[in-house]
Amino acid sequence: MVGKKIAERTPGMSEGGGALLGVAAATVLRRMGAVGFVAAATGGWLATRYMAKRQARQQGTVY
Repeated sequence: MVGKKIAERTPGMSEGGGALLGVAAATVLRRMGAVGFVAAATGGWLATRYMAKRQARQQGTVY
């Protein structure tokens, strides 16, 4: 299910590739444990926030 969503949002990725990515992500998260999951989620949030701010600066808008 997660792989399908990733495939829909990523240009050039098929549903099969998304399914493989979803399986790999589940395996990695299982090995990382709860603390690793929280760290990965926080890192993703910070990266998204940084990219949004950088894009806003490039467009001349205040974020």
